[in-house]
Amino acid sequence: VQLQASGGGLVQPGGSLRLSCAASGITRINARGWYRQAPGNQRELVASTTSQGTTEYADSVKGRFIIAGDNAKNMVILQMNNLKLEDTAVYYCLFKAGLNLQDYWGQGTQVTVSS
Repeated sequence: VQLQASGGGLVQPGGSLRLSCAASGITRINARGWYRQAPGNQRELVASTTSQGTTEYADSVKGRFIIAGDNAKNMVILQMNNLKLEDTAVYYCLFKAGLNLQDYWGQGTQVTVSS
């Protein structure tokens, strides 16, 4: 099993970034999501999507972030628009798979919003 996240970087407030996470070696994917963890904070859910297309967003990102799952490519995308300083964090992708909904985490990608 391998998850490869990419797309992080440095952006000014109001800018956009697109995070991607590709998974290999995982079958029966039930849900995909993105979490983030800022220094001194707990890891928190940013957005998630199920294989049936149900999506969930943290209140702080609603209207700015869009999550999309690509079932054929085993990928999850997070389009982040109108980024704010408080979006600065390490972002982790998560896949839930199998009958027992096992968690598979990506390695994390740094997003820094700074002027």
